[in-house]
Amino acid sequence: MTNARLNPYIYIFIMFAVSYIIRVLPLTLIRKQIRNRTIRSFLYYVPYVTLAVMTFPAIMDATEQPLAGLMALVVGMVMAWRGLGLFPVAIACSVTVFILESVL
Repeated sequence: MTNARLNPYIYIFIMFAVSYIIRVLPLTLIRKQIRNRTIRSFLYYVPYVTLAVMTFPAIMDATEQPLAGLMALVVGMVMAWRGLGLFPVAIACSVTVFILESVL
């Protein structure tokens, strides 16, 4: 059964190749400026959506009580909406989780 297992370096190489192709292929195929308004709008929002998809589940799973994570998310959104910077928002969210974790 051990012969059926592949070397971990093969997996790493495959992941490298796929990641490299995904990054290089658009650079080689698209040489002109993208003028289509829909595509430009889509590409503008892709980083934000990707960050949100990775961050929101982690916020809920990182705390003992999901309610504490949800409340920290709400506090962070309100503070960010009001124009506060990353550091004060992060501190406020951490304090919110700390307080709610000790109360709940």
